Amino acid sequence: MTKEIERAGIPIVQVTNLTKIAEGIGSHRIMRGNSVLHVFGNPSLPKTQEVKYRKELSEEVVHMLEEMPKEGGFSLIKEG
Repeated sequence: MTKEIERAGIPIVQVTNLTKIAEGIGSHRIMRGNSVLHVFGNPSLPKTQEVKYRKELSEEVVHMLEEMPKEGGFSLIKEG
């Protein structure tokens, strides 16, 4: 889906823990999520820290949307 959305002219960031699959299908902007079950969160953190964690991930995704990947390339940001 990411390739089709970008083909329509809409930039997109794929947030996934399965980055090799995202690379294989040709996603241009890939962000590594926390885990397969909690891609955009971390339930082991206290609620206030998890909110901060999610906000930081969201801000990084927005910054990735501003970047223009090289033709045929991709951006990979590893979050831990």
